[in-house]
Amino acid sequence: MEWFSADGYWLSRLIFQRTLAVIYLVAFLSAALQFRALIGERGILPVPELLRRTPWKVAPGLFRLHYSDRFFAAVAWGGCAVSVALIAGLDGFLPLWGGMLLWALPWVLYLSIVQVGQVWYGFGWESLLLETGFLAVFLGTGNTAPPVLVLWLLRWLLFRLEFGAGLIKMRGDACWRKLTCLDFHHETQPMPGPLSWFFHHLPRPVHRVEVAANHVTQLLVPFLLFTPQPVVSAAAALMVLTQLWLVLSGNFAWLNWLTIALALSVIDWAPFAGRPPALAAPPLWYEVVVIAVTALVLILSYRPARNLLSRRQVMNRSFDPLHLVNTYGAFGSISRMRLEVVVEGTADPVADEGAEWREYGFRGKPGDVRRLPRLFAPYHLRLDWMMWFAALSPAYARSWFGPFTERLLLGDRDTLRLLAHNPFPNAPPAHVRARVFHYRFTDPRELRATGAWWGRTYVREFMRPVSRPLPPEREGRDTGRGT
Repeated sequence: MEWFSADGYWLSRLIFQRTLAVIYLVAFLSAALQFRALIGERGILPVPELLRRTPWKVAPGLFRLHYSDRFFAAVAWGGCAVSVALIAGLDGFLPLWGGMLLWALPWVLYLSIVQVGQVWYGFGWESLLLETGFLAVFLGTGNTAPPVLVLWLLRWLLFRLEFGAGLIKMRGDACWRKLTCLDFHHETQPMPGPLSWFFHHLPRPVHRVEVAANHVTQLLVPFLLFTPQPVVSAAAALMVLTQLWLVLSGNFAWLNWLTIALALSVIDWAPFAGRPPALAAPPLWYEVVVIAVTALVLILSYRPARNLLSRRQVMNRSFDPLHLVNTYGAFGSISRMRLEVVVEGTADPVADEGAEWREYGFRGKPGDVRRLPRLFAPYHLRLDWMMWFAALSPAYARSWFGPFTERLLLGDRDTLRLLAHNPFPNAPPAHVRARVFHYRFTDPRELRATGAWWGRTYVREFMRPVSRPLPPEREGRDTGRGT
């Protein structure tokens, strides 16, 4: 079938696949380095307990067959190895079916991780990576021309990603319609980056332009993805520029980079690629498989598409257990005030205000007011992100904050490795508490005078002092409780 292949997009596929492989590597590395403290056998939310209380059909994966920390580590580091092989282009040296199997392997491995990740893996970019990775399996490799149908499915995914994000904003917080959200967002976003202070202090008219440009890119430009070249390439390039602006202004794990990868698959690189290589006609079995997968994705797209049109639009929802077709969106509402949960410990036997309280330092979230926020994306600091949600509402921390503080009281090495600063290097504290502070960016004059990027004031108690051992009834009563 002559219509089946798009020979001119061979370089688009190559750029997309290598970028996706790098993102896979970062995702598996994040899992390998953080899982023991978060979901390991002795972790905050242990996987074995999840497996005992949930049926396999709700979250199928490799860990339904067996779980141990050693096996999880093998899956995560194995995913890193496969990702490196894909970055190096090993799939291009295999027959078509072999390349497809190689691309299917990281998808299966990462799906298995997400299925047992619980709240630590409840972010929209987890489903986005799985949906993108699933489509990449059928994109073809080597000297086989990329199939038109899969290229269009990638555009359909990019459309839902951008348009859904635009709609959730317009239907959500009024500040998006008033063009004022960025008066607050750079300061209150989950994990500011090293340039966020500077973005926050841009003139307000510039913030209005930022919001207006975002609306254009997310609400109008996505429709150009279904137009002919070169219009579609220009639309995708505009999306890339917008995402790079977001990369500079904050830390959003691999969300921005994966969106860039999808946009790169849309751009026609033929004018820059020179003479294309000789590409073989796809075999019949491959055409049948691609057509069947396309039909499956279109059928599964019904509920996400209906969600886009619904006044009760939800964001970051999976409609099938394999995360094949999902709905996306972010920041339907914007916080006007940045609240941070500050965790402190004391070695003193009496936990009162006269005790010497020392603060734990996190890698990404604000803590020390003199520390400039750092760039971590596309690496994902899962505990730091959940601490931001905990500050919004104690309900977000109900399942994990108590076990987290208990591990601080025990001096758990795996948990302490997630932190940037342990104020008790020689022995665990006698008591741990948590308090909520209001953080705000200092102005340029304050920064020059104090050297502090942040100013902070005490707001309320988040968790009263607890000691080891932590009684179960007190853990349930105290965890996440504020005044």
